[in-house]
Amino acid sequence: MEKIVKILSIRNVTHNVRSYRIEKPEGYSFVPGQATEVSINKDKWKDERRPFTFTSLNEWSFLEFTIKSYHDHDGVTHELSKLVPGDELILRDVWGAISYKGEGYFIAGGAGITPFIAIFRELHKEGNTKGNQLYFSNKTSHDIILKEEFDTILGNNVHYILTREENPAYRKGPVNKEFLRQEITDYSKPFYVCGPDKMIADINQYLTELGVNPETIVFEK
Repeated sequence: MEKIVKILSIRNVTHNVRSYRIEKPEGYSFVPGQATEVSINKDKWKDERRPFTFTSLNEWSFLEFTIKSYHDHDGVTHELSKLVPGDELILRDVWGAISYKGEGYFIAGGAGITPFIAIFRELHKEGNTKGNQLYFSNKTSHDIILKEEFDTILGNNVHYILTREENPAYRKGPVNKEFLRQEITDYSKPFYVCGPDKMIADINQYLTELGVNPETIVFEK
């Protein structure tokens, strides 16, 4: 299934992340955390499909993607950054393994936060955020996506970690096995992990070594 939709609006979220709001095809639905393959409706780009997660809620009248642009090569996200409202995208079927399984620990690296945006927006709407912990790792403070919104939704239950910036307002260092050992108080809860492939593999290994049941780790395989 392919649906051609127009971009309604574009908003800068960080120095290299934009929020794209687009038309929602009739009958198109998803679960928070799910994604679809997107391409740009231009001759050179139609077949260049990339997976992006919905950051809107299913009840909204439009769809939203929050996308990081990589400008070090002439790829899809770089081309997306050139688009303007009125330009068209091609959407396909909905898919994804990340969905909310109950109160737990969310661990995200950089743009890997995107599957968690809709999940937390939905929980906030329902008043069910209590007890969830978010650990959000970024290179610098300028890279943090939607910080004010996460502060509002989670309060003291969101923890920001920086890997390449010394800043007294944030923790610095890797999210490694020792970090997780210090932070986790209940190994029976679900763990939600999203970020670069190596980060996902490393975190999953650390969690398993700490005694977490691999079946309780939710990530995109």
